[in-house]
Amino acid sequence: MLSYPARRIYTPDEHVNVLQITDLHLSAHYPITSSTIAQNDDLTDSICQENFEASLRQALNEDIRCDLILVTGDLVSQVEPAIYDHIFKILKATNIPFACIAGNHDVTDEIVTEVPFFQRETIAQAADERLLSRHVIDTDYWQLLLLDSAIPGKVAGEVTDTDIDWLCEQLTADDKPALIAIHHHVLPMRSDWIDAHIAENTESFWQRMVPFDHLRVIISGHTHQEQVRYRQGVTVYSTPSTCYQFEPYKDDFTYDHDANPGYRWLQLANNGQVASWVKRLDT
Repeated sequence: MLSYPARRIYTPDEHVNVLQITDLHLSAHYPITSSTIAQNDDLTDSICQENFEASLRQALNEDIRCDLILVTGDLVSQVEPAIYDHIFKILKATNIPFACIAGNHDVTDEIVTEVPFFQRETIAQAADERLLSRHVIDTDYWQLLLLDSAIPGKVAGEVTDTDIDWLCEQLTADDKPALIAIHHHVLPMRSDWIDAHIAENTESFWQRMVPFDHLRVIISGHTHQEQVRYRQGVTVYSTPSTCYQFEPYKDDFTYDHDANPGYRWLQLANNGQVASWVKRLDT
């Protein structure tokens, strides 16, 4: 029986194929039917649910073995245990090891979402106990380090000094190539409004990562878009949401209505190399 969370991944060819999905933003489970469409003017909740399931189904039907599913935050838009129960039921049904970390929406509820983004009030919430912090997933040739960057009641995140201490301990103890999974971005996206909600304390983070040249990859969500950045020999990937997208390089909050939901594949090779690409949901 599949146990959660994933802690150790074995593969027959010594390579690990990771599927990253992020920013599901589920509010409730709505079956998508013709009657649902006819009776609802606002289908945002239904569309997020449908796109999450369709993205997962499409990814797992591709001609690539999936060894691990990483969900990098914002599983919900409303913090309710029943929504997590539903998500975990779907993920467990894949029979693929998986792990989930929190995003800002997993510890923060927005009040009166009909008002403009910067006018919304927030309420801090406790994270679901299944969401992980400072968690290690080990493979023969890689170590995957999962961090919780979410701050209850806030949109922005933080990499705390305690988080950085933990990372340094892990990277000192094990010199295998390393991947860090986190919700908030740790390099600017060149978009004023989203960069106001970057992870705080990132300069300290980057300074203390300097000695560890085996840190190869960082993956994040939060920004609802695909970008690739580089710093200190680390490749930093931002991954699209399985729900709605934000338009890149915009200083004001802007949806990208032309971009389909997406997910990211990462192939972690036994020689420390990584290949990664984003796939978009077929329409």
